[in-house]
Amino acid sequence: MTNLNVGDKAPSFSLKSQDGRTYGLEDYKGKWVVLFFYPKDDTPGCTKEVCSFRDKYASYKKLGIQLFGISVDDMNSHDAFAKKFNLTFPLLADTEKKISLAYGALSNSKFSDRFTFLIKPDQTIGHIFNKVNVDLHADDVLTTIEKINR
Repeated sequence: MTNLNVGDKAPSFSLKSQDGRTYGLEDYKGKWVVLFFYPKDDTPGCTKEVCSFRDKYASYKKLGIQLFGISVDDMNSHDAFAKKFNLTFPLLADTEKKISLAYGALSNSKFSDRFTFLIKPDQTIGHIFNKVNVDLHADDVLTTIEKINR
């Protein structure tokens, strides 16, 4: 269970994605960031979740929202997963589990839990999802961002 709350400063991160590029939270000041933690590449629930984000990714980009998936899998696993399902957003490799721990998204020693953090343009946490319907999650996140922005 995460120890973070809405309004807290989002923990910083700097991690490599499936293409070897390094992404850091500080690079997205002034933009919304969606950071979704998922347990494991190429498993049924995780595949449904990332594919729901894939299918809505154009809507995220149109609104200027940066989307990141994150798990403790390595870059090679992320690369194969991204290619298999035509994922065009970054999957970050938290192989040392530091970021999963910082966000409280690691309840056991093997996998990240399914959490999503909406990080506001001021880099504070705008919303935390700890119960996720993998089929509808991408829509739920967009709707929540729209409500917060009203």
